Amino acid sequence: MNFQRILLLLVVLLAAGLAGSFYMNWKTLGQLRTVKAFVEGSVFADAVAACERAQSTTPFKWTDGKQTAVIGVSSVKLDKDTIIPSYTLVADSVYCDYDPFKKKANIGSNFLERE
Repeated sequence: MNFQRILLLLVVLLAAGLAGSFYMNWKTLGQLRTVKAFVEGSVFADAVAACERAQSTTPFKWTDGKQTAVIGVSSVKLDKDTIIPSYTLVADSVYCDYDPFKKKANIGSNFLERE
């Protein structure tokens, strides 16, 4: 009888622990989505302006574009100390990678074959 009570208590504690961890994960992911949306929103205007000013053989026209899309914030980790952030916009098959730290835009015509 004692063994069954101990086993039941362990199962209840395990279930409570799992429920608590799932709840904390859900709350943390919600906060992360909020922060990501804030960062993307604050960078958007700078990215559009820099992309439209950038010199390229293929002009980037966000305001006059017929098909526009925001890919969003992404990053590339070169090594353990270097992470390069990027904010990507696509307008009429022309993509623009904007670096929010350097305030520099790179334009290309084939999104899938970019470096």
